[in-house]
Amino acid sequence: MTESTKESKGGKVVAFTVLGVLALGAAGYVGAYAAAGAKVPRGTSVAGVEIGGLERNEAVAKVEEDLGSRKQVKVSIDGTTTRLATADLGISVDAAASVAEAGGGRSWSPERLWNYYTGGDDVDPVITEDTAALDAVLDSLDEKYGTAPVDGTVVFRRGQLDTTEAETGRAVDREDAREELTDALLSGDVAELELVTAEPEIDGNDVQKALDEFANPAVSAAVTLVFDKTPIRLSPAEYSAALSMVPEDGVLVPELDEARLEKVVRAKFVDDDAAPVDATVKLVKGKPRVVPSRPGVDFTPEDISATFLDLVVQTSGARKAEVKATVRDADFTTADAKALGIKEKVSTFTTYYPPATYRNVNIGRAAELIDGTVLKPGETFSLNDTVGERTVENGFTSGYMIADGVLKQDLGGGVSQMATTTFNAAFFAGLEDVEHKAHSLYFDRYPVGREATVAWGAVDLKFKNDTDHGILISAKVTPGYSSNGVVTVSMYGTKVWDITTKTGARYNYRAPGTRYLQGAGCEPNNAPASGFDIDVWRYFHKPGSKAVEKTEKFHTSYIANDKVVCGPPPGEKKKDAKTDD
Repeated sequence: MTESTKESKGGKVVAFTVLGVLALGAAGYVGAYAAAGAKVPRGTSVAGVEIGGLERNEAVAKVEEDLGSRKQVKVSIDGTTTRLATADLGISVDAAASVAEAGGGRSWSPERLWNYYTGGDDVDPVITEDTAALDAVLDSLDEKYGTAPVDGTVVFRRGQLDTTEAETGRAVDREDAREELTDALLSGDVAELELVTAEPEIDGNDVQKALDEFANPAVSAAVTLVFDKTPIRLSPAEYSAALSMVPEDGVLVPELDEARLEKVVRAKFVDDDAAPVDATVKLVKGKPRVVPSRPGVDFTPEDISATFLDLVVQTSGARKAEVKATVRDADFTTADAKALGIKEKVSTFTTYYPPATYRNVNIGRAAELIDGTVLKPGETFSLNDTVGERTVENGFTSGYMIADGVLKQDLGGGVSQMATTTFNAAFFAGLEDVEHKAHSLYFDRYPVGREATVAWGAVDLKFKNDTDHGILISAKVTPGYSSNGVVTVSMYGTKVWDITTKTGARYNYRAPGTRYLQGAGCEPNNAPASGFDIDVWRYFHKPGSKAVEKTEKFHTSYIANDKVVCGPPPGEKKKDAKTDD
C-alpha cells in the first residue's frame, strides 16, 4: 500500500465521521423542532396568565378565558363606585396576537427554538381599543359625575349685546382613564378615575377679543346700502338679528344669517317704496278698477352678504356700501290683473245685527281684514286665514258666542255674522263650497239653513273660486248704535251663473229642555226654542236662462235651544265657588 493510498482511505474516514456527526445533529434539530411544535416558550405568561408549554390554540383559549371573560369593570370616580360593562368600553385583549407576541407558533428559526427551550418572560398583552366607544363611555361619566364647562358667548339682541361668562368644569382625565380601565380589565382591580379641571373652549379672553374686534363695532352705528340711487339705511336693531358669533378652533368668529338679512332688507324696500308692487283690483266709486303694477329695485342677496361682515366693523364715516341693483317687474303685472276679468258685481248679500258695542268692533274688524281680497282662479278663501286669530292685538274684543249649546263670552264674539254674510255672497256667486258649518242653534236674523259659524283653530269657512275669472270681495259694515248694524258682502268678477234657491219645510223637531249651570260666566236663557232639520237647494243657471244646469242640496240640523237656569236644580244646594264643579 502506497502512502497516497493510505491518505485517501484516511480522508474517507474523516468525511464519513463528519457526515455522521452532521446527521446526528440534524436528527437532533429535527427532534427539537418536533418537540417545540407550535407551543409557547416554557415559562411564558401574558399579564400573569401562565401559557408556557401550551400549544398555540390552547394558549389563545386560556388567555381569552382568563383575561377576556370579565363582563364588568368596577370603577371609582369622585368617591362613588359604579360598574361599567366591558362590552361598552371598546377595550379588549387580542388573545391571538398576544400569544403570537409571546412566541407561540411553528418555526424552523433557531432563535424560535432557542426561545422555546430557554424562554420564560411575562409579556404584556396586545390591547385593541375602539376610541369612539371608549369616548362615549367617558362622555357619559362626565355627564353623570362631572360638570360641563361653560363657553363664553356673545349674543346680539336688537342692537344690544349680551355676554355669557366662561366657567371651568370637571371631567374625567382621559389618558389616565384609558390606563386605569385597561389595568382593571386585566387585573380585576378597581379603576380609580380622577376628575380634573375641564377648560371651556371659549374663555373670557376669547369673549373680550370678539367684543373688541367685531361685536362692539358691529352695533356702533347704522349702515347704508346703496342700490343704484336708492339708499337703504339699516339700524343695528334691524340687522343685528342676522349676526351671531360661533366658536371655531377655540375662538369666536362672526357669522351671518343671509336669509334673515335678506328679509330685513326686502322689508326696508317695501317701507321705502323701492320694491316692486303687484297689480291688484280695487273698487273705485263702486266699480272694480285695476291698480297698475310698479317695477322696483331688486338685488342678489349674495352681493350684500359678501361684504356685510366687513361693512359693520367700519368707522362711522365708512359704513356705506354700493350694491349692484337691477330693475325687476312685479310678479303680478297690470296685464295679469286685467286678465282676471273682474268687471262686474256677481253677487251681494246683507244681514243685520242687534246693536252692541262688541259686535260693532268685531264684525267691523273682520270686514276690514276681508275687504279687498282678490281670489285668483282656483284659489280658496279661508275666513280664519284671512281674518287671523281673534286677539286683542289683532283688534278684537270679547263678545257672546255659542259653546256647547249655550252662550258664553270670548274674544271675537259676533264674527260669525260676517261668516254668514260672506257664505251667502259666495253661495249666490255660484262659488264652490269647500267647508262651512251652521250654528248649532238657530238665530232668526240669519237665513235658515243657509248660514255659517267660525271658531279659530276649529271651524272655518272656505270656498273656492272655481271660475276662470278673478273674484274681488268687498265687505262693509255700518255699525249699530241705536238701530241695527248692517253687514254687506259683495263679490265682483265675470258672471258665470245665475243662482236661485229653495228652502224646504222644517221637520224632525226636537223639544227644548232645561239646563242648570253653575259657576262664573253662566248666561241665563229664558227663551227656549225647538230644534229641527231643514234642507236648502241651490240651482245653477247660465246667465239669463231659466234652465237648471246643476243642483246642490244643503242639509242642516239645529239642536234645541234649551232654557238655561244659572243655579242648582231645585232641591240641590248651590256649589261652593271654591270647589271644582
